[in-house]
Formats: sequence, C-alpha cells, structure tokens
Amino acid sequence: MVLALTQNTSRQREILEIVLGNGWDYMRGLLTGGTKAEPQIPPPEVLRNILVELGPVYVKLGQILSTRPDVMPPRYIEALTALQAKVPTVPWSEIETLLRQELHQPIDAVFSTINTTPIAAGSIAQIYRATLHNGQEVAMKVQRPGIEKIVRQDTVLIKGVAELVAATDFGQDYDIISLADEFTSALKAELDFRKEAAFTEQLRRNLSKSRWFDTRQLVIPAIYQNLTSEKLLVMEWLEGGPILEAEIVPLDSNTGGELRRRQQIATLLFRAFFQQMFIDGFFHADPHPGNIFYLQSDRVALIDCGMIGRLDPRTQYILVELLLAIVHIDAKRCSQLTVELSESPYPVDLAKLEVDFDRMLRKYYDISLSNINFSEAFYEILQVARRNKIRLPGNMGLYAKSLANLEGVARGFYPEVNLLDEFKPLMTDLFSRQLLGDDPLPTLLRMALDVKSLGLQTPRQMEVILDRVSSETLQWNLKIRDLGSIRQGIENSANRLAYSIVVGSLLIGAALIARNTPLPQLSIISAILFSAATLLGFGLIISIWRSGGQMK
Repeated sequence: MVLALTQNTSRQREILEIVLGNGWDYMRGLLTGGTKAEPQIPPPEVLRNILVELGPVYVKLGQILSTRPDVMPPRYIEALTALQAKVPTVPWSEIETLLRQELHQPIDAVFSTINTTPIAAGSIAQIYRATLHNGQEVAMKVQRPGIEKIVRQDTVLIKGVAELVAATDFGQDYDIISLADEFTSALKAELDFRKEAAFTEQLRRNLSKSRWFDTRQLVIPAIYQNLTSEKLLVMEWLEGGPILEAEIVPLDSNTGGELRRRQQIATLLFRAFFQQMFIDGFFHADPHPGNIFYLQSDRVALIDCGMIGRLDPRTQYILVELLLAIVHIDAKRCSQLTVELSESPYPVDLAKLEVDFDRMLRKYYDISLSNINFSEAFYEILQVARRNKIRLPGNMGLYAKSLANLEGVARGFYPEVNLLDEFKPLMTDLFSRQLLGDDPLPTLLRMALDVKSLGLQTPRQMEVILDRVSSETLQWNLKIRDLGSIRQGIENSANRLAYSIVVGSLLIGAALIARNTPLPQLSIISAILFSAATLLGFGLIISIWRSGGQMK
C-alpha cells in the first residue's frame, strides 16, 4: 500500500496527505522509517475521518465494513455505522447533459416538468422530482457525472489498503484480500442502476403476496423500465417521509388510537422482513429510518433497494434455530449452529466456543424475553465467532445489520415492540413451510413415493444380507485412518524386537564360549561377539532415542 500511495499521481498524493493529516501514527512512522512495529489500523474515529475525507468510494467501503461484525471489532462497527460522504451537489447543467445522453431524446419529450433542485444528494447519485407528460410524478435517480473515474482510480488502491489490513492482528485471521475484491465488484455493480431496478422489481413481486400481512399496506415503488438505464433510474414518486419523523394517522379518535396504529405498523414491518429473510431468502439489506417511509395514504413504503441480501434455505433454517437457541440460553446449540454456518478451513475448538457462548448468554438468564434485544445478541454471536477465528459467510453481516436496523427503527417508532413476540405467531407456519414448502402436496407425494420405494426394497435387501451371513460370504470393508502409520510403527517395533533378540543371542553365545573354552582362538571369537553385540546394542539405543521412544 505504501508504494501505491506514494506514486506520483495527484489522487495518490491527496490520499497520502489525508492519511497523514488525520494522525495515523503507524503510517507516519512507517513512511519516515521510524517504526518496524506490527502493522496497526488507525483507531475507529481516525479511520472514520480518513474514509470521509477520502470520498465516496472509501465511504462505501466503510459502510460495507460496518455490516461485517464477524470481521470488524465492535468499536469499529459503531464508528462506521452512520458513515456519510461529504460531497458537494453537482450543478444541474452537468446533470442535464448526462440525462440527454441516457434518454437518447430531448428531456422535454419525456418530462413535462423537473425540479432542478435535488431532494437528496449521495456519494453515487442525486435524486430529483419530475412529472411525466401523462401527469404521473416520478423520482429520478441520476448518477453523479465523473463518479466512474473516481471509482476506477480508488478501486485500484483498495487492493493496497487490503494488503495493509491483512497484515494486522485480525486481518491475519480473515481473507481480507477477497473481501476487498468482493467490495470492488459490489461497488462497480452499484454503478449500474439497472441492477437496482431489477432488485426493486423482485422485492415488489415477492411482497405482493403474503399470508403474514396485508400486502395493501406495504408499498415498493414501481420502476419505469423504459426510462431506466445504467446511469438513470426512474421510479414512482411516493408522497411521504421518513417513518420516525412522520405524524401517524390514528385508527380512531379515541385515546390510544395512534398507539394502536403504531403497533400495527411495527408488526407489519417485522412480518414483511421476516418473510423476506426466512421465506423469500431475498431481503432489503439497508432498512435504516431514511429508507422506510410513512406515506400520506397511511401506508408504509420501502425505498432505495440497491443493497440486497440473500439467504439459501439451509442458512434460513440454521438462523431460525439460532434464534430459538438464544431464547433457550443454549450455549451448546449456539456453538454447533455457528460451526454449521462456518466457512473456516481450520478446525474449531468446540469446547472453548461453547464456554464463550455460555459467558455471552449468561447475562440473559434473569432477563425477561421481552427485554432481550435479539439483534444485539446476534451481533454478539458474530463477535464470538470472530474471537474464535471462525469465518462466516458475508451475508451473515448483512443479515445482522438489517435485523439491527429493523429492530432499532421499530423500537424508535413503537417502544413496546419485541422481536420475539412478533416472531412467535409465525413459527408454526414457518416450520411447516421449511419442511413441506409452499405447496405441500408435491412434497407429500414425493415422501409417499420414497416410503413406498423403501418398503419394496427393504425385504429384498434384508434377504440378501441374511443369505450372505448364512453362506459365510459376507465381507466387511473397513477403512481405518492413519493405518499406514500404525503399520509402520508395528513393523518398527517388530524389527527392534528381532534386533534385541539377535543382540541378546550374541551376548549369551560369547559368554558361554568365554566360560567353557580355554582355547585362545575361541577367546578371540568370544571377544568379537561381545564387540558386535555392544555395537548393535548401541545402535538399537540410538534408534529408539531418535524415534522419540523411551527406555524403562
């Protein structure tokens, strides 16, 4: 990274000035030749400031890292969670030029009016309000001109950052280089708004039907595919605002009408996200308060669907079991399920892992279930995994972050809400779906056919086994691990035993000759036998000593 940052380009000089200007002591010492210490990443607040000043690409990197509690320590997650880029608004004249290029026709041929003041400006795009000629109001998400060049420059340097982080304490336990590759690929994909359009439409289709909530109460903006391109996303305009800032329409004029409506909306949000996570396996991965709108029509909307998480059926099942293991304060089951989720190539010390989970769950022993923050508990599970050097899939970070954001928004909107209370009524249906699927009839038919096949085959297979046992033709094929080393050890022991017998025979023969024969010639033979026995004995002792054996 040092080499990359010191090459003679204006962007790299700018990065170097920002890094040093924010007091990254290790980097300053490294560049001045004053340190040979173990590489260290900057403290959380310093890292946050560096990423903000480095610009949109590095802010995105920080936002992605904040979704990885299995990789980043808790203090870094907290510091990076609300990271936002400080970027100036792009003038309308530049936006107008890009619009013409993306529409391939005059702007006024598509839009009757456009409010040229952006309603939002982010690191990648700016949002405008416009009206089509048919009177339909739309939101236009327009990519910031020149952002592609910045992404190209900075993603080249991300690899150098990853190499530095990979040399730190926690970086040595994780494939940080692959994480950087994953980030750069995701960032480049985020520059293609057609992907976000596809994600939005997929969520819209998935949430248009449900057995868990009234789908009319939840809105996903419609996409105008004919106007959407790589750098332009046109979608339905939704009249409303962030849910935590909204004035809620009460159910009735009686006291408590607004509170009951808030409870209904909190339940709606939880059930919609439970369906996304545990049924569809395709979920909105950034449900912070600004992306959940309360509409003037007294409905709820999910917007900004560019960050999506995916969960396969096996992972969904494990996560449901993990939630139940937390409820039952079952440290052993938590450790088993964590290992099942693991992608680590190294063996895991299950006993130590169980002790860590027991220590983590101990604080929940005397706490009512209604007071347990389950998203916080899942964060702690990921941190236990990190401390035990267990590498979990990247989607676990997105799942944990989404669950934490969702629970935070729901509690801010309706403080009495509890995740477990919202989850309990769905558990029976969820388990039946996981066992039998959405359409149980084909599953039951397959099970019946399997049982029938097993019933037909079992008597014949039992008959074959009994025939072989009675005819003594049954053969057992056993495969014992490390049999070669065991055989080698037995052979070595047998050789040493034979060696010892030879040495003992030589000694006994030499002693008999020396005692019973006065002839000088035989005395010489006796001496030779003693010498040979002595040499062979020393050789045997050395052989045993070298192989780590012990003489008793």
